[in-house]
Order: sequence, then C-alpha cells, then structure tokens
Amino acid sequence: MESHREANSMASSSLTPPEVPMELHAINRGKLVKSLLQHLTESTHPLHGFVLLQGGEEQTRHDTDHAELFRQESYFAYLFGVREPGFYGAIDIATGKSILFAPRLPAEYAVWLGEIKPLSYFKERYMVSKVCYTDEIAGVLHDEYKEQGKPLLFLLHGLNTDSNNFSKPAEFEGIEKFKTDLNTLHPILAECRVFKSDLELALIQYANDISSEAHVEVMRKTTVGMKEYQLESMFLHHTYMYGGCRHCSYTCICATGGNSAVLHYGHAAAPNDRTFEDGDMALLDMGAEYHFYGSDITCSFPVNGKFTSDQRLIYNVWSCDWLESRGKRIKSETECPVYNYYILQAVLQAHNTVISAMKPGVNWIDMHKLAEKIILDSLKKGCIVVGDVDDMMVKRLGAVFMPHGLGHFLGIDTHDTGGYLEGLERPKEPGLKSLRTVRDLQEGMVITVEPGCYFIDALLAPAMENSETSKFFNHEIIGRFKSFGGVRIESDVVPAAGNLHNQSSSCYFQWLQEHDERPRETWEIEAVMAGSPWPLDKSSIHSENGREGK
Repeated sequence: MESHREANSMASSSLTPPEVPMELHAINRGKLVKSLLQHLTESTHPLHGFVLLQGGEEQTRHDTDHAELFRQESYFAYLFGVREPGFYGAIDIATGKSILFAPRLPAEYAVWLGEIKPLSYFKERYMVSKVCYTDEIAGVLHDEYKEQGKPLLFLLHGLNTDSNNFSKPAEFEGIEKFKTDLNTLHPILAECRVFKSDLELALIQYANDISSEAHVEVMRKTTVGMKEYQLESMFLHHTYMYGGCRHCSYTCICATGGNSAVLHYGHAAAPNDRTFEDGDMALLDMGAEYHFYGSDITCSFPVNGKFTSDQRLIYNVWSCDWLESRGKRIKSETECPVYNYYILQAVLQAHNTVISAMKPGVNWIDMHKLAEKIILDSLKKGCIVVGDVDDMMVKRLGAVFMPHGLGHFLGIDTHDTGGYLEGLERPKEPGLKSLRTVRDLQEGMVITVEPGCYFIDALLAPAMENSETSKFFNHEIIGRFKSFGGVRIESDVVPAAGNLHNQSSSCYFQWLQEHDERPRETWEIEAVMAGSPWPLDKSSIHSENGREGK
C-alpha cells in the first residue's frame, strides 16, 4: 500500500487517502495465533480454545441521548478492523478460524441510522471466516469446539502501563458454560502490537504524511494576534478535508508563549485559547489518525515567522563570551527572545543526534540520557547552567529541563502497548521515571523521538533552592526565563537493520535529506512562513543565505 503522492502542485494536498486492505488484520490475527500456540507449546498446555474479545460500545454524553463519536477499542481494532460498535470477535487457535459477532439491530435502526447490513456484508468487508449475532455467542462457540469438556476462552485482562488501567475482559450471556483464562492473552497480544507489519507501517506512514503536510500548512498561515485554537482548527481541517482523518491521535496541543511549558496543554481547563503575541514561540503537538493508526508530531517556531538577526548570528557562535563581546549580554526580560533560537537549536541537535544513534539493540534509557546531556551541554554553552555536565547528569538536572520521557511506542494508540515487559521495572529517578519504555530497540518497533527543553517554575524553583543542584544554575539568567515556555521537536521513527525509517519524514530515513518532512532549521521555518513552497529548493535557499551572510 502506497501513500499515493500526486504531482499536482496546484492541489491543496499532495495526498489521497489510501484504501485499507483488511488483509492487515488477518495478518495480525495470524501473528497472534502463532505467538499463542508457541507459548502454549512451551508451557505444555493444550493447543485449543478461543481468543474472545469484546469490541467497544457507543457512549452517550453523561445522562443525555447525545452519542459521542465512536472509536473502536484498540485491541479489537488491531485484530478485526471493525469500525462499528457493539461487536465481539473470536479466533479458534486450533484452526485460525475467525468469527465476528454483530449486534442484532432493531427495525427502527433503519429509520434513524441507515441500512441494516446483512451478516454477509461484514464477512466480506472484514475478511473473517464467519459472522453471527452477539446473542448466539455461546451456542456458536460450543458448536465450533471439537474437544471434550467446556471450551476454553482466552480473555483480555491486563494492565496498561501508561494509564494504569486494566483492559476489560469480554462478558456475554452464557459465559458460565466456558472455562476462562484471564492471564495468558494480554502480554502476548500486547507484544504482537509492538512489532508492525509492512501494511501497518504504511498506514502509520500515511498518518504521518498528512500530519506533516498539515503542520506545514498551519505554520504557513500563522500570524501574530491569532488564537491558539485557530492553529488547532487549521490542522483538524486539513487532515480531515484532504486526508480523510476523522479522528486525531490525541487532543491537540497548541501552546504559545509561557503555555509551551505546560506539557499536556490543550485540555478542557487550558483549551488552546490564548491570543499569541509578537515574539512568542509556538509549540504545536498534533497528529492525525487514519484507520485507527496514528501519528505524533511536534513543531516549534516563532509565531511572527522571523528569527532576529541576533538569533541568526548566535547560530554559528555558541558561547556567552562571544555574546558579551558583541554587547549582547542579556540584561532584561525583553531581550530573552535572543535565546529562543539558541534553545531551539539545542533541542534540534538532541533530536537529530538521537535519531542518528538509534539502531536495533540500543537501549532507550541510553537514548534518553544522550538527549539530556546534549541539552545540558547546550544550556551550559549559553550560560544558563554552569559547572560540570557529568555532575549535572548524576544529580538528574536534565529532568528539571526535560521532565518527560524521550519518546514512546506508537501505533493504534498514541502511547502504544508493550513499553514494559514482565520483569522490566520502571526507573525511580526524576525524568527516567517518566519513560514509557526502557526496552532495547528492535526492528519493526515504531517509537517517537521528542526531546524538549522547558522552563517550568514548579521544577526550577525547588531545584534552584536545593543545596545539591543550586550551584548549577546561573541565577541571574535563569530568572528571566519564567515566561519563556518551552521547545519540543518530535518525529516518529522505525529502527531497522543497517538504517532507520523516519516516519515523520514522509519517506524512508535514507531519503531524509532529499525529502525532509517539515521545516526544522530556522532558515527553513522563515522561508515557509514567508510563503515559499515546501519542500524548499534548498540549494537556492542556501545560496541566498550565503549571500546574506557576506
């Protein structure tokens, strides 16, 4: 399956939503059966029974009859791809046969909600062996069972290590006629979801392609004096209008100014509603979802579209001594924007260095620490912190500026399953305890790389008062950053033998330099926000930059 890029430069999008092959979910079911049989064989358990999952139910808003837009439960979506609510799905592990159970709809459904599809429609659409009604589950499974005694049901029950919520095992009338296993399925199915097939990667790639395109469109249309929610609206419009993405992977974070230090800004109590001002930085964390599979992309840029000449000069000289020699010592809070570019480059360097270092076998904790060290090195060069960076690492100073983890698995859920296998413990140190996985990277994983640098008073104040960490801060400078906010840059990456795929690049990693995903460098941001088409003709832009610098 391809992303269907088109050559029509006059179109509002270069993308067309791809057809989704239901073979994708048949492959997922086959992977689960293979893994489950291997586990049962190794543990000398009988090789028969049914995997049974209950799909999501449509929810109404509180006590009203307003139905919220339905999105399928993720494990059920992974195995069956069903978009409708109220379904169950079973897999006979002895034969691989798959059975869907559809709700028996009342006649008035046809009046209010449209045609009542026959069972044959679902069998053909979802490529399963058989379709029955949900009120027939007990009878059908007993009829399908070829062994003696009560049939065994493998039900989904286990902890989500990101939410600390438990998955809901299937319930149905007549379940007492079956033996049930609540322990075997969850860790095996969660691990299946960690490693993506080529068809899954193609969907994630498309979600990244349309999201990257939307980010560029938002960047191009951003002007001083707008509301943050207008940026969110433009993103949602583009990904739905041109990308067919009715759902987002998560609530959009459209943070400007000091709001960009709020890691999960955009929630109901902070609803992307600030009017941003000249000199503000914007941090936009937004990702579209297509056929359940998501993207997770963050861009940071100045809302006025232009870095100052001082900021451009800082690009090539990384020391406070140089700033002072040029008469650029920071004396007031109004001059803090001189550092905006500097911090952006620190985060971009961490982002790019981590991606370059990623390969199968590399441990994710080491990648997180690498990002921390690069950011602390940069902050030291900018005289924001002082002292030995290795000592700062020991005292976990990096967690003051980057309190979240470096990234997380991505797939059908934004924070996808499998971050902590049985036996893996979550670190307890600041920053590291926020890691959503501590695993070694392997081929087929999709993981985000999202370093950030933030000035969060709730973290800075106690660290600056702590006797063990106070000595690392340049107190004269740091106090002037209370309203700065933060910078984060995020891409979605697939470790692969010999190389990487950067899903957020709208291409494979080995083509990254030729087909970059979104404006990252300051000169790229300025060019796009000034109206240049994307991707840029980098040779001409570079030559123009060279002439400007002479």
